[in-house]
Amino acid sequence: MDLQVGIVGLPNVGKSTLFNAISSAQAEAANYPFCTIEPNVGVVTLPDHRLEILQDLVNPEKVIPTVIEFVDIAGLVKGASKGEGLGNQFLSNIRTVDAIAHVIRCFEDDNITHVAGGVDPVFDQEIIENELQLKDLESVEKKIRKLEKIAKSGDAKAKRTMYHLQFIKEKLSTGFSIRVMECSDEQLDSIRDLQLLTAKPVIYVANIDEDSLPDGNEFSKKLQEIISKESAQMILISGGIEAQIAELEVDEQRLFMDEYGLKESGLDKLVRASYELLNLITFFTAGKKEVRAWTIKKGWKAPQAAGTIHTDFEKGYIKAEVIKLYDYIKYKTELACKEAGKIAIEGKGYHVEDGDIIHFRFNV
Repeated sequence: MDLQVGIVGLPNVGKSTLFNAISSAQAEAANYPFCTIEPNVGVVTLPDHRLEILQDLVNPEKVIPTVIEFVDIAGLVKGASKGEGLGNQFLSNIRTVDAIAHVIRCFEDDNITHVAGGVDPVFDQEIIENELQLKDLESVEKKIRKLEKIAKSGDAKAKRTMYHLQFIKEKLSTGFSIRVMECSDEQLDSIRDLQLLTAKPVIYVANIDEDSLPDGNEFSKKLQEIISKESAQMILISGGIEAQIAELEVDEQRLFMDEYGLKESGLDKLVRASYELLNLITFFTAGKKEVRAWTIKKGWKAPQAAGTIHTDFEKGYIKAEVIKLYDYIKYKTELACKEAGKIAIEGKGYHVEDGDIIHFRFNV
């Protein structure tokens, strides 16, 4: 699966600095708005100790982890929904991502200007949320206008859709984002084709100063309070510290993080949180040529999972031979698992579980 998380925020919140730290692709970081004009894309691997376990057991020629793409999108300002700044470009770029990492400034620095004149994470969160709501409202109203004539002609389906769109419109008008609305399946179906921005899941990234690690500061606590109303997750990251971690060798990173009381880097936290936010799980294929992690949605059945490897696997699906990781660890080899009766033969109705090691059988 190709997964993209858009890194968004107001200008000068540390968005591009964070992107530089977590990605091999380098975006220009500068102390002025709109320094990132074209979206920069960086591919980041999902940290997974299970791959290391399988590598030791199988000794493959190569190991391929699962990845997530992070897209650094140009900074947004108030009025973006009406085209202010790089608003139209920002909103176009964000429409294509699967989830949003909203970076919010929670640090003071006299050398880095703030577009609002001072650090206020609540203001920053509200600005972007309001701009996305206004753009969604515009999209919903446009669809309503298209359906009005059809509905007036007596078309029952158009009337039902109009009814559901009016509900969505009213909620957006009063400051609700799609993701926090209590919508029926029919209401959600009425807007599915619009790719609305506030329907996308969000992680809030509080960019704090290094002295506030690992517990945060007064700014991050204010942000936590406001986003708790939508049950959203917040991650504490220091962009400056992440930049330093990225420059170190792997064996040096652990010692450096220990100095700041960090159990893992901000990159690892952000990647894991993005994965969970999108309701994803991992299954593995393991052989001498390669051990590989595959990303699927939680709840997918075996044929759908097989289709992530190749569409022919799903079309010609026969069965899945499944080994649980704990059995592989215990018996060491696939053959030993087979002899111990630890390879389950699963049909089309099997729901793949996180950590399954699978060999698919299929007809060409």
